[in-house]
Amino acid sequence: MKFTDGNWMLRKQYDLLGAVQAHDFEQKDGVLTAYASPRPILSRSNMLDTMLLTVRFHSPMPGVVGVKLIHHMGVRERGPVFELTKETGHFVTIEETEEAAILTSGSLSVHIRKGPEWSVDFYRGSERITGSRQKSMAYITEGKEKAYMREELDLGVGEWVYGLGERFTPFVRNGQVVDIWNQDGGTSSEQAYKNIPFYVTNKGYGVFVNQPDLVSFEIASEKVKKVQFHVTGESLEYFVIDGPTIKEVLGKYTELTGKPSLPPAWTFGLWLSTSFTTNYDEATVNSFVDGMEERGLPLHVFHFDCFWMRDFHWTDFKWDERIFPDPVGMLKRLKEKGLKICVWINPYIAQRSRLFEEGRDNGYLIKKPNGDVWQWDMWQPGMGIVDFTNPAACEWYKGYLRELVDMGVDSFKTDFGERIPTDVVYHDGSDPEKMHNFYTYQYNKVVFEVLEEKLGKNEAALFARSATVGGQKFPVHWGGDCYADYESMAESLRGGLSLGLSGFGFWSHDIGGFESTAPAHVFKRWLAFGLLSSHSRLHGSRSYRVPWAYDTEAVDVTRFFTKLKCSLMPYLFNTAAQAVEQGLPSMRAMVLEFPEDPTSEFLDRQYMLGDSIMVAPVFDENGFVQYYLPEGSWTHLLTGEIVEGGKWFKETHNFLSLPLFVRPNSIIAIGANDRKPDYDYADGVKLTAYSLADGASASTTVRDIKGAAELLVTMKREGNEVAVKVQGSGKALSLALHGIGEMAKVDGAASLLGGIVSIAAGVKETALTITLK
Repeated sequence: MKFTDGNWMLRKQYDLLGAVQAHDFEQKDGVLTAYASPRPILSRSNMLDTMLLTVRFHSPMPGVVGVKLIHHMGVRERGPVFELTKETGHFVTIEETEEAAILTSGSLSVHIRKGPEWSVDFYRGSERITGSRQKSMAYITEGKEKAYMREELDLGVGEWVYGLGERFTPFVRNGQVVDIWNQDGGTSSEQAYKNIPFYVTNKGYGVFVNQPDLVSFEIASEKVKKVQFHVTGESLEYFVIDGPTIKEVLGKYTELTGKPSLPPAWTFGLWLSTSFTTNYDEATVNSFVDGMEERGLPLHVFHFDCFWMRDFHWTDFKWDERIFPDPVGMLKRLKEKGLKICVWINPYIAQRSRLFEEGRDNGYLIKKPNGDVWQWDMWQPGMGIVDFTNPAACEWYKGYLRELVDMGVDSFKTDFGERIPTDVVYHDGSDPEKMHNFYTYQYNKVVFEVLEEKLGKNEAALFARSATVGGQKFPVHWGGDCYADYESMAESLRGGLSLGLSGFGFWSHDIGGFESTAPAHVFKRWLAFGLLSSHSRLHGSRSYRVPWAYDTEAVDVTRFFTKLKCSLMPYLFNTAAQAVEQGLPSMRAMVLEFPEDPTSEFLDRQYMLGDSIMVAPVFDENGFVQYYLPEGSWTHLLTGEIVEGGKWFKETHNFLSLPLFVRPNSIIAIGANDRKPDYDYADGVKLTAYSLADGASASTTVRDIKGAAELLVTMKREGNEVAVKVQGSGKALSLALHGIGEMAKVDGAASLLGGIVSIAAGVKETALTITLK
């Protein structure tokens, strides 16, 4: 929302009192407090009939500085609040000079100027990265009823803003207005399911606005050299997070708000859904499952969407006995085929649900101010909404989920969570404006906790649509309702890359699009994209998404890319562990991996899958694709072709190909199994080093299916020799070099045959020297 009329004037309906002069400072327990007046204090009379902004500077961890602006402190703080992790210890220093008061935390310091020229400047060493000028911090009123707290932070020349959740609008946020307010708006509008009040810039810092309620951002839109953000009320808190790289910013942000959990290995396989409004029963389900097997298509998860429950009864957690008379037996039979099971749920309780009266009578549903249950007829007739601020309601909801897990359900698709009203009262007295966005956190947390409780740590996985800050702790998330065309395929990718730059490690999308049915060529192109994503699901609205419903070639494409993904699991699962340990997304915007390359700052039709594989999906019926490779010798993973980067490429690909390149000086681990995602990755793994330059080194880790490191391999090239170190559990493995010539011999506990170095089982640690011809 804009307050100003151009650069000089204020819009007529607003009055603004901004920070003009630092009047006084206090420091206590590592907190620096500044008191800022909205006019120069030239005499004692200037101290009367005026406002005084209280601005508190503090630090939850090294390299992160928090700023809290307060007008009136008497406002009762009503939850909810984001769950933040703060470090203890002495990492903050505060000093005062004649010119400024300075708080320093790790690499980041904030300087608050003394005297009549108010300014707040954030420094990385001697480099100013952003700051707030005179009157940028402001208290703004609209008539006598509405009040806002505002901040404006500077943007430099050539500085680009990313993130703010899963957004489908242009990837670079400059010039956009973004309201942090969860909405069920599909993928083709400015609305978003996953709104995160956190952005990063290519200057290597991030800003997290610690407000669960509506935060409105003007990103170089109201004022072209500012990011303006504001909330309704009497206070506003934000954190500036220093990198100095975007990767390090994400690490600190997720340290503060929560690291992603590690999804179980089986979730990385192919998921097949019944789709939304299709008709299905056990015979239909088996026709899909058996059809996949008959065609040699690896399938790992089967998902039952809405109509596993009876129509007009959502959500009641009860199998529709007319369609599924023996759900326990059916699930057992499906699991005997090697499948995991997911079922659709949501937090909305229809009036015909068996849960409605229980919820109403026990106070488990959100209420109106007069004490009635809040209800409407959108989605389900007379539906209410579970009040997850009530611990008893959480336990009640969990009880039904536990019954389903005991039946054989392995995962829940936690749909919805965005249509949360604000004219309501919560059990714990939470502010309904703040609960609108925060509701999804409590909803997904409750479901995730049941799965962890019943199945164990690192065995829980959701398929969630909505999210807020901290939601990354409950993976996996998918992109919501997209159309079945190339435009929606591209906007979905933009949303996923944006979410990855907002602290989320794992992301998926509906292969082929959700709304309508894609032409076969769109479906086949989307298959390659979907199976080279973190998680992969075939799902739609009104038609089945089995590949043979499109054409025969779609079956071949599904088989090819599913098997490719399974074979890449040693590499992909190590990437997943990096998400957990470092807060890095599995699917990475190019700017994240190549921050020094200016071209990477704008790329949103390609991505890095992990740190070493570049994927450029094809968004064209005829197979035309345009993509960019940074400098270096890149190798096509499928063909072995080596090309020199630092330029753009234009190509045409068939349905079994796309630009899929390995970064120079990388080691890619290929597993010995291409039929399933959960196997012993270290046993029989093949590790290939690509374009290892003279003087360069590369390393990789192979994990077990719980995420623990099982094999570490490093290679370093000096001239025509490559030194290799292997540390592991003693399982058989092989090594190869690509793009640097042929191997002449190998010295050490290994054998060389046909350009492959083999290390037999039983060798847990060894050092080798490979000599090149």
